[in-house]
Amino acid sequence: MKKLFAFLLGFLGLTVCANAQTDSIRTVDAPHFAEMIRSDTAFLVDVRTAEEYGDGHIDHAVNIDVLKPDFKDKSKSLPKGKFIAVYCRSGKRSLRAAHILAKEGYRVINLRGGWMEWEEYAQKQNIR
Repeated sequence: MKKLFAFLLGFLGLTVCANAQTDSIRTVDAPHFAEMIRSDTAFLVDVRTAEEYGDGHIDHAVNIDVLKPDFKDKSKSLPKGKFIAVYCRSGKRSLRAAHILAKEGYRVINLRGGWMEWEEYAQKQNIR
């Protein structure tokens, strides 16, 4: 009985911790992402490689490659008082970055479809 109780307590603790972390990450579509980055409450980070960033990026985005070993160190200079809006090519790497940033105490907005979704949206809206 004690083992079952300990197991249930441990499982409940893991569930609460997992929910707390995901509460600091919101994944949104391109129109909502555009709203966030237009406001003064978000800081924009492109987490792709320098080469990808050089091929095109959202205006005012800072490039910090999530695949580099120094991502966590470089991300410590990001403003804690703002949402960190992250994107990559398709949304996979940026979600990885979002989890790393959330563990460091940041509130993160992740662009669901990444640069690919952004380019389609930007063409329709005639923005960059």
